[in-house]
Amino acid sequence: MTAFSQAAHSPVATGPAGRAMAQPMDSALLEGLQDHITMERQASAAYFAMALWFAERELRGFAHFFKHEAAGEQAHAATVADYLIARGQTVVLQDVTAPRQDWGSAEEILAASFQMEADVTTSLQQLYAQAERASDTRTTVFLDPMIDGQVAAEHQFAHLLGRVRFCQGQPAALLIVDGELSDGQHDPAKLA
Repeated sequence: MTAFSQAAHSPVATGPAGRAMAQPMDSALLEGLQDHITMERQASAAYFAMALWFAERELRGFAHFFKHEAAGEQAHAATVADYLIARGQTVVLQDVTAPRQDWGSAEEILAASFQMEADVTTSLQQLYAQAERASDTRTTVFLDPMIDGQVAAEHQFAHLLGRVRFCQGQPAALLIVDGELSDGQHDPAKLA
């Protein structure tokens, strides 16, 4: 028997759905990634509810921004799901609860959004630490760009929260920020 034919007959490890996998995944890390998918899906629902709140108040720039953010969170959940499938795992979707829809102000929404982004960053950092403890380099490499993206998202939401706070509840000032969002101008100033 040649080396090639021996390799063709050797058993290949498979995941729960029978997909080939190169390295098994630590069960706690897998559970954490499943929970993170739910967190991203929950953030998507929350951002869509926020988009509705702004649309009901004729603030189309904010509504469009939050609708886009809702889609982005769904994409993040899909990215983690794709990764789990690539690792031979089965994706288990958990329940997503109805998001909050009663807000007192745009500032309250932006503060909650910033906190939600910070919580997602914390989740990713915890997953990174779990992956390191499990010596799962594949997962740390996967998480690196996601953490970078989260830090940028925190920066963006801190900027928008600052802009809304600067408005001090004045409708005319809020309409200026809304117009900027309509024009796709939502990034913080860059000095470099």
